Amino acid sequence: MGCVSSKKARARSQGRSKSTKSGARAEPGPIHVGPLEEINVEPIKSSKSGPRAEPGPIHVGPLEEINVEPEKDAVLEGKGDVVDDRESWNAEKSGNLDNVSDDLKAIEKRDDEQTQPEIKIGKLPEVQLAAAEWPAWLTAVAGEAINGWVPLRSDTYQRLGKIGQGTYSTVYRARDLKTGKMVAVKKVQFDTFIPDSVTFMAREILIIRKLDHPNIMKLQGIITSRFSCSIHLVFEYMEHDLAGLLSCPDIKFTESQIKCYMQQLLSGVEHCHSRGIMHRDIKTSNILVNNEGILKIANFGLANFVRPESKQPLTSRVVTLWYRPPELLLGSTNYGESVDLWSVGCVFAELFIGRPLLKGRTEFEQLHKIFKLCGSPPDNYWRKSRFPLARMFKPQQPYESKLRERCKEFPKSAIGLIETFLSVEPYKRGTAFSALNSEYFNTKPYACDPSSFPEYPPNKEIDAKIREDYMRRQRTSGPRAETGSRNPWRVPRASQESSEFNKMLPAEVLSSSQIIQTK
Repeated sequence: MGCVSSKKARARSQGRSKSTKSGARAEPGPIHVGPLEEINVEPIKSSKSGPRAEPGPIHVGPLEEINVEPEKDAVLEGKGDVVDDRESWNAEKSGNLDNVSDDLKAIEKRDDEQTQPEIKIGKLPEVQLAAAEWPAWLTAVAGEAINGWVPLRSDTYQRLGKIGQGTYSTVYRARDLKTGKMVAVKKVQFDTFIPDSVTFMAREILIIRKLDHPNIMKLQGIITSRFSCSIHLVFEYMEHDLAGLLSCPDIKFTESQIKCYMQQLLSGVEHCHSRGIMHRDIKTSNILVNNEGILKIANFGLANFVRPESKQPLTSRVVTLWYRPPELLLGSTNYGESVDLWSVGCVFAELFIGRPLLKGRTEFEQLHKIFKLCGSPPDNYWRKSRFPLARMFKPQQPYESKLRERCKEFPKSAIGLIETFLSVEPYKRGTAFSALNSEYFNTKPYACDPSSFPEYPPNKEIDAKIREDYMRRQRTSGPRAETGSRNPWRVPRASQESSEFNKMLPAEVLSSSQIIQTK
């Protein structure tokens, strides 16, 4: 009897021992494996993760020490990044545990860094776009444009005053309450039921983010919300534009100052063209200047990609009337960077004379002024080009160029460059790169240093319009002298045209082939 009892006691003791060993879980430790040994590591399932992946073979090198750590299921909150580090365990599928260690280190490093992540153009997952609090109407059309960013908060900016006005946008001066710095905030209103109105803003953002040059305005961020039908683009603040400075009778630029501005303008244009982008609205009000003498090209709302191989027609309803080349006035839908060089030539002449060179009131009058000043194209040009409006606008008799006579007071080297820019045949206008290496920039007086410019009072196109309206009312006699026009803030039609042409732009489709590729 005693033997039976002792046997049962030993059996119960052994059972408890086995139960204890099977219930306790050993802590993971280093695993030493031999050369090219195949082992199966079972992935650790998180409470938030989906179905457990099947374990697969993993090949490791000789005598490697692998620390298998428990998985973290967390969302890291950084500067615009939403990261699920379960993705790092996808290394199991590739068969290389080295990726696990590298990915974990990268996640920890990114969690510690407090800097803005690098912007990369590409497709952002819909879940991450939603987590970033972008409105659905914007992500549906402009997902590629806002990839890598999160919306800025409107309560971090203090609006100070309006500094620009367009048909679809208004520009304000504002203060960043975090840094105390001045910024320019461009408010763009959309009709969310018209996708094209958002599509072209998406293209503008894509283009601005592709460009990176000291003479091109840089986008700092975007303000919007889930419940807003508008977005605000935040740019650095520039005190002046060339239109405002040229409207001041007390400001006269020297030849070396004009060279400095033109050198910066052409450098920015050359950068655009080298990236396959044409601005399509270069004019003095879109050329900004700060108190350090730095010039920057702004407003890429009409910009587009240069696609020589594309059969998709472009709209001819771009570029403000006084700066528009003759081929666009004739209805061309197949053109390239040369349209920008014509506009640069108009700005160049304006810097010398202080006012626009060609001020037509209608397209017909503008084209007539161009032919009278720059000469009309030869007959073979009309035959080859086959412009839609050629029959309507072709002059009855040819015109000889009078441009050299009109610019006789300009420096000789400047006259030659202006003649090149204002060639009625686009292929004769050269390139921005060739212009930068022309005789004009290699003769004395050389371009001055930007820092040598005096500090002017803030002057923009809107300030010039206020002055013009005031002077007009002062000259007017009678009862209307008090009231002025019914709308004294109305922008002249010629200045409005580039914005009004947006109504024609949906003909240019932003197809997938036009999405910007990273360098």
